[in-house]
Amino acid sequence: MEFKMKEVGFYTETANGRLNIAGDENYGFRPFQLLVSSIAVCSGGVMRKILEKKRISYDDIHIKADVERNPDKADKVEKVHLHFTITGAQIEEHQMEKIMVLTRKNCSMVQSVLDSIEIEESFELIR
Repeated sequence: MEFKMKEVGFYTETANGRLNIAGDENYGFRPFQLLVSSIAVCSGGVMRKILEKKRISYDDIHIKADVERNPDKADKVEKVHLHFTITGAQIEEHQMEKIMVLTRKNCSMVQSVLDSIEIEESFELIR
C-alpha cells in the first residue's frame, strides 16, 4: 500500500476507491477506527466461513466493538471487546462456543495483535 499526504491526514487508493485517513474524523477514518474495524471484520468473516463450512444457516451477523484506550500511553488501544449477535442460526450454545474458538484462532488480525491488545469475544444467538 502507498499513502499520500493531503492537507489533513493521508489517503490511499484501493480497488474500492479512495480511503482517507486522519487524526480528525472530519477528514477521514481515524487510525484506531481502522485497527478496530480490521479486527472486528476479520473475525466476522472467519466466523461466517466457519458457519458456512459447517452448513449452519444464519440470517445475519452483527458485531459490536467496544474499545478501551489508555490516554496516558498515547491513547493506546489496550482492549477490544467484540460482541457477536448471530440471528437465525440453528445452532446450540456449545457449538457456538467451539466456533468462537476457531474464529479467534483463524483470524489473522486477532492473531497479529494478540500480544499487545487484549481481545475479548462474546456472543448471543437470536432465533
